[in-house]
Amino acid sequence: MAEITEKSGPLARLVGFVLFVAFETAAYYLLRWLTSGLGMADQFQPENTIVSNWVKTVVFLLLHLALVVLAVLMLSNRLPRRYRGQVMGWFYLSLLLGFVLLLPLFS
Repeated sequence: MAEITEKSGPLARLVGFVLFVAFETAAYYLLRWLTSGLGMADQFQPENTIVSNWVKTVVFLLLHLALVVLAVLMLSNRLPRRYRGQVMGWFYLSLLLGFVLLLPLFS
């Protein structure tokens, strides 16, 4: 017998988007504060490596990944089954957004 799964509606997706934006904004400001002491203030020196401030970049990306995985683990256990389908979509979008957040971090 085929299992009938109930999909979440457009209102649930809108709420998910608003919560996603709030989570990413809070995560960005928290990680910016945590990594504020890392890196060099003057990035344009001849002895710099290929990636400017690579320590700050790696720490930011690893902490962002840890926050996102922790959020996914918590949400997948607490959300009702019909909303769990959204979690992986927001997870993949958050992984991509972690690299995009590097741009305002270093500007």
